[in-house]
Amino acid sequence: MTEPTNVPVSADPAGALLGAPAEYPPASPAQRGLFGVHGSGDTSGFGGLVRRRPAVVGAERPYGGYFDEVVDALEAAFPAFQDAIERVVVDRGELTLHIDPARIAEVCQVLRDDPALRFELCSSVSAVDYLGTDPRRLHTVYQLTSMTYRRRIRLETAVPAEEPHQPSVTAVYPTADWQERENYDMFGIIYDGHPNLTRILMPDDWEGHPQRKDYPLGGVPVEYKGAEIPPPDERRSYQ
Repeated sequence: MTEPTNVPVSADPAGALLGAPAEYPPASPAQRGLFGVHGSGDTSGFGGLVRRRPAVVGAERPYGGYFDEVVDALEAAFPAFQDAIERVVVDRGELTLHIDPARIAEVCQVLRDDPALRFELCSSVSAVDYLGTDPRRLHTVYQLTSMTYRRRIRLETAVPAEEPHQPSVTAVYPTADWQERENYDMFGIIYDGHPNLTRILMPDDWEGHPQRKDYPLGGVPVEYKGAEIPPPDERRSYQ
């Protein structure tokens, strides 16, 4: 691949090693523009976009609906509630419990087994990278469902990219197995105690974690009959 010339690079990529498919991370601040474009080279229409992320603040009681019952039941069943629950957020009709990463498996165990809670199903384990807005930028999001009481809640943990370790919940929710592997593959979050934490989408020898926001845009050329489309980082300078 021919490296672009006269392209300012703010820093070595933190989400990939040199020699990865592309070595030029976006230089624009998080939440501004699209693909890190500058000047008149942007044809996306989003060059002037500035998206301000609202501050997440803890909710105050009453939370509304069944949310108060869930929080009260968890507090009664889990003696370490005050240490484990960093804050309770109610937003857009959804209850989110922000959990100390080290206590996530313990909290899930109580949520599953306590008769007043019975969150038997973990339907989703996803991840988000809040680069530039949170020192603990790598968040894991768990969607839990109580089949018994027909309720849903959301759990969230946050770890820094420099030390992205937290316990696996696969012993409590086996459905988290491959989903934690995907988060590890795409974001580099390490779930300690996972039975087989290996890549699931990228090749085993792939460098870096492609869904981190400081990972290079990169790409590979796509061949069509009579034409070849270059990878994104060679089509236009997105720096």
